[in-house]
Amino acid sequence: MSSLFHEFLVEDREFTDYDDFKKNCRLKTIKDFNFAYDIVDRYASDFPGKRALVWLDDNGEEYTFTFNDISRESKRAAYWLTSKGIKKGDTVMLVLRRRYEWWFLMPALHRIGAIVIPATDQLLKSDFEYRTNAADVKMIISYDNPHVQEEIEKAMPKSPTVKTLVTVGKIKREGWDSFHEEYERMPAEFPRPVGEAATHNEDPMLLYFTSGTSGYPKMVLQNFDYPIGHIMTAKYWQCVVEDGLHLTIAETGWAKATWGKIYGQWICGSAEFVYDMNMLKPDKMLTLISKYGLTTFCAPPTVYRFLVRQDLSKYDLSKCTRFSTAGEALNDEVFNKWFQQTGKKIYEGYGQSESTVICGNFMESPVKPGSMGRPNPMYDVEVLDPNGKPVPTGEVGELCIHVENGHPYGLLTGYYKDVSLTAAAFDGGVYHTGDNVYQDSDGYVWFVGRTDDIIKSSGYRISPFEVESILQKHPAVLECAVTGVEDPKRGMAVKATIVLSDGYQDRDPKEMEIELSTFAKENTAMYKCPRIFEFVKELPKTVSGKIRRVEIREKDNGKDTDKIKQDF
Repeated sequence: MSSLFHEFLVEDREFTDYDDFKKNCRLKTIKDFNFAYDIVDRYASDFPGKRALVWLDDNGEEYTFTFNDISRESKRAAYWLTSKGIKKGDTVMLVLRRRYEWWFLMPALHRIGAIVIPATDQLLKSDFEYRTNAADVKMIISYDNPHVQEEIEKAMPKSPTVKTLVTVGKIKREGWDSFHEEYERMPAEFPRPVGEAATHNEDPMLLYFTSGTSGYPKMVLQNFDYPIGHIMTAKYWQCVVEDGLHLTIAETGWAKATWGKIYGQWICGSAEFVYDMNMLKPDKMLTLISKYGLTTFCAPPTVYRFLVRQDLSKYDLSKCTRFSTAGEALNDEVFNKWFQQTGKKIYEGYGQSESTVICGNFMESPVKPGSMGRPNPMYDVEVLDPNGKPVPTGEVGELCIHVENGHPYGLLTGYYKDVSLTAAAFDGGVYHTGDNVYQDSDGYVWFVGRTDDIIKSSGYRISPFEVESILQKHPAVLECAVTGVEDPKRGMAVKATIVLSDGYQDRDPKEMEIELSTFAKENTAMYKCPRIFEFVKELPKTVSGKIRRVEIREKDNGKDTDKIKQDF
């Protein structure tokens, strides 16, 4: 058996069911754990031919890397980074989309003890300015996309901490160092640092800028024990297969990449499949799952909404033993359509950039479509009211994680350089997720919305997700976001902002409004039905792909309430 996760289990055995799992599954660490030395190099030493990464892109390039390859190239990259002046504690930003070099550079930076800042290629000048100054970024490494690199260059006059720009790829750029031209000349040697240069469990390792509902992005800081927490993500929720091939659809610039594209999967002995696509093409994605025999697959609900519209009988998905989803709540319509066509369930999970998976449909537990599952045993989860008191079963409150008795693996150590924000997040001895949920009598947790997304209309508290799930049952609705609009009669009126499916986009908006309004009235309580409809080409989203309802609310703020014309 070649997977290493067994070494981090307090009780190394198979768990019979969720109750056994919840009661007995506990993790442990080792002194001065470092993912690069204790996972990558261990595999390279003990199983050098073990497959680590299968990578391809839309230009016909394709490579397979073993752990021996990853170990060698990450050592070479670490040597090169130190030659550029990068040392323990320095912050380095990676803007690499899904380039394979990300899997060289992440372990390389861990070897040094530098703080990695993965960033999306969707950032613009102002985004780079804020991030480089907030985190004192010393180096930016970007793939060779002219638009991305132009935005980085625009930010440089107001980014005094950045000393070096590095380009990755075939296209050279004036003023930028060439990664491949330089690092390939370096020796593949990088002994584990000792003394003051050595890394320790509590040292900062990873920093993510997470987009909130308002204000500047927060800086989530994780330490060197963070990868261990993702054993729960990979082994027990995604259920990766030893020597299998796992694909999580995520760009490396957001936290879902560390959930599904490196840490837990490698610790558990699965190789990663990476498709560096220019855009999602459902037919191509399903063809790749079939062609390469992927064993596990994870994607956000938005992707499943596109995939389920294909004729799934055309694709051989038999080798894929587990389909999972996270990012936003999955409505039961998509779950049911997927199950009807494939005979396979989609196992939902929930977490944040600040954590690993907090709740999930773990192992082979029964799935309740629409629920995000039950709590990860690593986290002491409770649903609390605004006064910090537990709410009764079935009532809505904030999902919180107790930390009075110790800090769990994978939960942020704090917000970088922000003592007050960290204190607020951990107020009262619990970590506040900011997400409203309720827990049913079986312990399953159901997402209701962000604390500021809840719609209060005529005395009712309305979950946006619940209304969205109803509307998405209609074939005309590709995507939708439900928000509240100020209304003098009700306090707030329910509004649906909708992206129409192909075949419906040329329909008269008034006719579509009537059709969808009637559909909603026939399928849910009257107080939940949208009074306002707006049809758009795309919904505002965060850089990580989550719908920004707050942006819709801000746009609607101050609009004429005469638009609220459906008086039920």
